[in-house]
Amino acid sequence: MRTRRAILEAAASVFDERGYEAATIADILTRAGVTKGALYFHFSSKQDLARGVLDEQFAEGGVPPRQSKLQELVDTSMVMAHRMQRDPMLSAGARLSLGPDMREIFGGGSVPGWIKVTEEMLIQAKARGELLPHVNTAETAWTLSACWTGVQIYSQTLVNREDIEHRVSVLFEHVYPSIATPAVLARLEMGRTRGAEVVAEMERLGAAEVVGDQVAS
Repeated sequence: MRTRRAILEAAASVFDERGYEAATIADILTRAGVTKGALYFHFSSKQDLARGVLDEQFAEGGVPPRQSKLQELVDTSMVMAHRMQRDPMLSAGARLSLGPDMREIFGGGSVPGWIKVTEEMLIQAKARGELLPHVNTAETAWTLSACWTGVQIYSQTLVNREDIEHRVSVLFEHVYPSIATPAVLARLEMGRTRGAEVVAEMERLGAAEVVGDQVAS
């Protein structure tokens, strides 16, 4: 599993830097420091590697569960924005999903998956009475996901994603008043540092879980 992860991380870095078409298996082998046999043991082709990178966006556990599903959606989006600047796996996933001709190769990449994740959270939010009566969860999920993608592209194009956390925060500050009930809206945390705060919380929870396992054993 460590070898597979090393190959995926190397592939993500190469795809992110050079794009899918320009990337080669030789580039990835050099970056990963593994043999061709090791790579082909886990992945049958460059396309299979790229699909592995795309799948990794959904492989890690989500943010800690919240009483408010709208807060959970903000947290998920802000964590993504925070990590987008630091994790080639996420950055490469965006490039593979949105690049020219990628639809023919990957069928939209991770875009359908993120629309689905967003819709599921909105459906749960509606069931809990967090959404205004007029909100159509499917249409809102599509629009919110598209807006997030647009923010990411603009931020990358203009300032190499240096302001992405601020821009995603502003996106939610503009969108949520039109879909959230006033009582829920007043309690939501949507500031630009929210992603870093949630990542730190997840790291603390992960460390506590490791300690608990060690004590139990």
